[in-house]
Amino acid sequence: MKNGQICIGLESTAHTFGASIVDTDGNIFSDVKDIYKAPKGSGIHPREASRHHSNIANEVIQKAIEQAKIKYTELDIISYSAGPGIGPCLRVGATAARALSLKLNKPLVPVNHAIGHIELGCLLTRATDPVNLLVSGGHTMILGFNSGKWRVFGETLDLTIGQLIDQIGRYAGYSSPAGVTIEKLASESENFLRLPYSVKGNDVSFSGILTSAKKMIDKGEKIEDVCFSLQETSYAMLAEVTERALSFLEKKEVIITGGVAASTRLKEMLEVMCKERGSKLSVIPRNYAGDCGAQIAWTGILAYNSGIKVSVEESWVKQSWRLDRVDVKWRK
Repeated sequence: MKNGQICIGLESTAHTFGASIVDTDGNIFSDVKDIYKAPKGSGIHPREASRHHSNIANEVIQKAIEQAKIKYTELDIISYSAGPGIGPCLRVGATAARALSLKLNKPLVPVNHAIGHIELGCLLTRATDPVNLLVSGGHTMILGFNSGKWRVFGETLDLTIGQLIDQIGRYAGYSSPAGVTIEKLASESENFLRLPYSVKGNDVSFSGILTSAKKMIDKGEKIEDVCFSLQETSYAMLAEVTERALSFLEKKEVIITGGVAASTRLKEMLEVMCKERGSKLSVIPRNYAGDCGAQIAWTGILAYNSGIKVSVEESWVKQSWRLDRVDVKWRK
């Protein structure tokens, strides 16, 4: 297996603690995760989520090593999600990464979680210069690469699409993350209820949809109808702003990354739009759409080989770390 550098990536920005082993050729030898499950009707509690991560970190890391069929000493790079994310959760992953770096005397690389989503998506789909629709619990952005950074050509002005879905799920009494549940309920209806459609320039706003959907639930509207309408409205907004960015940037490919990329309906809408524009649509594979160690490990390799690393003493986490402030030295 030792044909190039081997990196372990630790992901711990929110509800997921993940560990993955990836090499310089982009081979993913293991990807193990354990997800904190919030009580029904409630969201992620930072203290409880970080406690969950602390309790299972060693087990997840060990499983990743075992699945990759390597020894700890074969690791060349230690990478971790440095932000953005929930502070206590980020610190668990950073602490584990520091411990590995010290014990093995290996370089330590901080990774921007959002860029991890994008770079893993590009690796797995072979997209080279796409408009990226990054949709998750932490992000809703339309991006294009230019002059050394991923540039934002549209984003949410309030809630992310993942937060919208999870908050409606919790309001209806389901557990977070609620994406799978909401999509299943939506598939059982074709009764469209009008919700606010809010596109401002190339930005989107979901707070009006959330308020109106909650009122519909309170009035006794069928949850299936509410979920169907919520998906149709919010995804149409995303398709509109993505199409506008595609036209403005004169690119010929779109990629969907982030946890909400697992949505079948979102993919269907973007496929229609891309077909009309003669563009190619790529979607990160469902099993890598959500938070995972592979996005951190692969981006850690890219970052390290472009000269990015920190000492244990200098290492850090940032709860707010916008991806458009990160120098992406490995892309031209």
